[in-house]
Amino acid sequence: MPFQFKLQKALDYRAHLEEEAKMRLAAAEKALEDSRRHLKNLKDEMQAAEEKMAGGPFMQAGERWLMDQYLKGLRTDIAAAAINARMKEQIAAEARNLLAARAVDKKLLEKLKERQKEQFIRQEMLTEQHFNDEIATIRHKA
Repeated sequence: MPFQFKLQKALDYRAHLEEEAKMRLAAAEKALEDSRRHLKNLKDEMQAAEEKMAGGPFMQAGERWLMDQYLKGLRTDIAAAAINARMKEQIAAEARNLLAARAVDKKLLEKLKERQKEQFIRQEMLTEQHFNDEIATIRHKA
């Protein structure tokens, strides 16, 4: 009779939850990377615009006003992108914690399964040894 783990369905379910947590973490890390890349692009754009503004002292008043407005808008966008990046970092951290918790849950059930399997094998060996002892005793009496 082969070993059957009574909680196999629970182990399968926890493995499924762990896989979902891995996918959630991957998505969160991708979103975080995208957010950081967007923030970096905005900062690079801001630096280029500031250099253009500083390099053009002979700008007309209208051009200077437009450039100031553009820089203000970029500062606002950078602030919003920084907040967004921090939120994505928190989401990724939560996803990491969830994955760790799910992995621990699954690992506990796997250890239980291994212990029960070892116990089952020991019991089978004891039963077989007892049977062999009985056969030997019967043969020795005859």
